[in-house]
Amino acid sequence: MPKKMTQKEMVLDHLKQGPITPLDALNLYGCFRLGAIIFDLRKEGWDITTENVKNPNGKTFAKYHLIAKAQPWLDLVERAQNGIR
Repeated sequence: MPKKMTQKEMVLDHLKQGPITPLDALNLYGCFRLGAIIFDLRKEGWDITTENVKNPNGKTFAKYHLIAKAQPWLDLVERAQNGIR
């Protein structure tokens, strides 16, 4: 049986294709706390920037962009945690 992807994995895959907003995360992945996932990804070494965007009603929201891949040594840590050699 294939492993179910976590919200963090889905958000990271999305970021690799382009930016993501909290509304995208909620609608596509059922993720209510995108900021927390972004925090965790940054802690793992992913270079993610935040763009503050204003909608037509004047409300501001975050749009996250992936700038760079995590450092190679973090890939080794992740692989070890997942039992991949």
